[in-house]
Amino acid sequence: QVHLVESGGGSVQAGESLRLTCVVSGDSPSNYYLGWFRQAPGKEREGVAAYYFQGPTYRDIVKDRFIISQDIDNNELYLQMNNLKPDDTATYYCVARRRGTSGRIWDKDFYSLWGQGTQVTVSS
Repeated sequence: QVHLVESGGGSVQAGESLRLTCVVSGDSPSNYYLGWFRQAPGKEREGVAAYYFQGPTYRDIVKDRFIISQDIDNNELYLQMNNLKPDDTATYYCVARRRGTSGRIWDKDFYSLWGQGTQVTVSS
């Protein structure tokens, strides 16, 4: 059974940075499509960054500010978030889907595995 555990959230001022970490246990991350979603209060969950066939990919709302990376040897996925804005305030989730089938990577139902989430709060 694969488990995803996020950490690294916190409260920061606008313009500051945070780095989220997701530890993948139970299997190698290389066997999965991995990504990060977020959910703000009263809003739908939305994808922000993911690894897919073509490699790292980003939603326009975070492009040039967020960087997704992974350390396969240590079974970790990261999300470096720079120049944070108050609109980035949300609970951030690490997500995974076993490789083998294609799909819509920004569709939350594409991912069968979710972490418990880590809260990011950005104040102006």
